[in-house]
Amino acid sequence: MVGAGRKGNDVRWRGLGGGRRKMVTEMKKWIGDITLNIMFRIVVGKRFGVVVGSDCGGNEENVRLWKAVRELFELSGSFSISDAMPYLRWLDLDGKEKAMKRTRDELDYFVRIWLDEHKWKRLYGVGKQKDHHHDDFMDTLLSTVDEEFDGRDPDTIIKTTCLAMIIGGTDTTTGTVTWALSLLLNNRNVLNKVRDELDSQIGRKKMAVEESDLNSLVYLQAVIKETMRLYPAVPLGAPHESMEDCNIGGYHIPAGTRLLTNISKIHRDPTIYDDPLEFRPERFLKEHKDIDFKGHNFEFIPFGAGRRMCPGIPFGLQMMQLMLANLLHGFDIVTVDGKPVDMVEEVGLTSVKASPLHVILTPRLFAPLYYGKN
Repeated sequence: MVGAGRKGNDVRWRGLGGGRRKMVTEMKKWIGDITLNIMFRIVVGKRFGVVVGSDCGGNEENVRLWKAVRELFELSGSFSISDAMPYLRWLDLDGKEKAMKRTRDELDYFVRIWLDEHKWKRLYGVGKQKDHHHDDFMDTLLSTVDEEFDGRDPDTIIKTTCLAMIIGGTDTTTGTVTWALSLLLNNRNVLNKVRDELDSQIGRKKMAVEESDLNSLVYLQAVIKETMRLYPAVPLGAPHESMEDCNIGGYHIPAGTRLLTNISKIHRDPTIYDDPLEFRPERFLKEHKDIDFKGHNFEFIPFGAGRRMCPGIPFGLQMMQLMLANLLHGFDIVTVDGKPVDMVEEVGLTSVKASPLHVILTPRLFAPLYYGKN
């Protein structure tokens, strides 16, 4: 699926002299578009470029959807006056209430189009035999939630679940891969080690890094871990609520208290990690080699822990590793101005790089590989 997402960008190389010339690319948007493509293929069975149909504005609609997704995360993570003074909510002094409703309506507009189209195809049996179609996530939900579900409207359940899948997998993955690339560009010695591993394990006669190759890319896996340690996708974790009164570390926590885990602070604790602000993937090959993503090691919980931890860990990890591996394997990458990458974070629910990431991409493999199936 990552390979399919990459094909749209490969087309641009064919007009650049057999894929040998340099190209300036804004990587945050590029990575975001590929991630959206993958998520849309899984959830609604379409690429990002055609999710709203040929009669709905094409690229303009894509921009509108991407803006709505960004606004959702920015609004979710921003402070509102009504958070501190709920009785002033009706005044909407900072305009957040109006913005939230506008974003809600925008997202509902898109997911309603997808659902209606799936229902129509399901009713008339369109597309499956012709396109060798396999059920996507929305198809599966339609075949499962076809009646009233626990007193709730099935359409609402399907729309909400599909939207949660797309949003939950898009922004977090985009942010992590963008941070990983930024860190590597600021630490060329680490980037060179990743390249050496790719050349050794994959070789320069093969274009695409496949799922079956990932187990041999040990250092690349450590890079992803170290990136998620320094820049966890959701720095404060998902909100929880205490079910009963309890005392933790000398603090009394009454029942009903909303609790947030400061994952970013835990990951940068100097009592756990030596030189916690330093980007050093080797720590996950040496002193912290036994730490994994499963939430058993509470000093490293980028996906959370317990029963409410992220359910998409295997898929998310595989997507991030494949995306970064294919990018680094296929291209030499440098910053446009030769200066270090700005690492300022954007304010919001998820950890996202604030400024664009403009880089120069130069193909590093044999030119015909960029044309072939591999």
